[in-house]
Amino acid sequence: MPRTRRLAAVLPAAALLLGTACGGPPPSAAATGEGTTVRNCGIDVTVPAPPQRIYAAYQPAIEMAHALGLGDRLVGTAFLDAAVLPEYAQAQARAPYLPQMPSREALLAATPDFVLSGFNDTFADGGGESVGTRASLHELGVRTWVFGPLCPSADGRSDEAIDPASVTMDTVYADLRGLGTLFGVEERAEQVIADMQDRIAAVRERVEGVPRPSVAVVAPQGDGTFRIASGLDFVTRILDIAGADNVFADLIDRRNVSVGAEEIIARDPDVILTSTCCDASYTLADAAPDVERIMADPALANVAAVRADRVEPFLFADRAAGVRVPHAAELVVSIVHPDRA
Repeated sequence: MPRTRRLAAVLPAAALLLGTACGGPPPSAAATGEGTTVRNCGIDVTVPAPPQRIYAAYQPAIEMAHALGLGDRLVGTAFLDAAVLPEYAQAQARAPYLPQMPSREALLAATPDFVLSGFNDTFADGGGESVGTRASLHELGVRTWVFGPLCPSADGRSDEAIDPASVTMDTVYADLRGLGTLFGVEERAEQVIADMQDRIAAVRERVEGVPRPSVAVVAPQGDGTFRIASGLDFVTRILDIAGADNVFADLIDRRNVSVGAEEIIARDPDVILTSTCCDASYTLADAAPDVERIMADPALANVAAVRADRVEPFLFADRAAGVRVPHAAELVVSIVHPDRA
């Protein structure tokens, strides 16, 4: 299931806060050279002091905030694709949460001084989930950050990935270091990075030299077509870590591509993973209906993964670039190389 686009109702009187959002750094901070500056997706993000009122949107941003120990600074969170990792569950339970993206007015009603987003459509000009461009929020003293693997071509553009060949785990680590610097938690950021690197290295070591199965990440759309993860999607990197190949890796125009059954038949993947989304309570168990839909589809009956009963539950949340990557890679290994898990 693709991420749906839902817009929250405008809070009464919230519009009064458009010009008075409090708690954030002054718009002149970057111009005067005051504070700390880190460049993100071509934009200089300057804070006079570590932000204390953070609004985090989407799974990668929410989980990275918790990984950095910033749970007590969260004044709002929105749009989880699945349950957060168990180690963040208690902290997330204490954070204000909306199941949909807030309107601009609702966002500002929380008086954040920083908005952290895992996907750029948060700031897309005219997008259904947009709270305004990054520049427009900076004018109000609200600083912003977009995860590096999904840098847009310009502020206000929609969710467009940069050159997929340039997006690696180093991009994720750069986000962690940049945010660690801005929030004054550099040591915590380095600890998170070291732990991620150790877990990923352990996964790579376990699958070294094994045959690499072909994998398709597939979401049935209910009309006879399927949304698949292309080579542009970060899941391609996760599969690589886990000793597998994205059978649709050559498609790099968009992250998500709709295809007919005949395309999946032609590619004939060894394994199919679902891409189940989007609810804050979802775990792997909630992917079972998607597995059943794919297995029961007569058009896919002769696909290798279906014949071998290798259609497995997987979550959209596990496709993203962020602190969840080691968990996702370990999960993929348990599916495609169970003898190496």
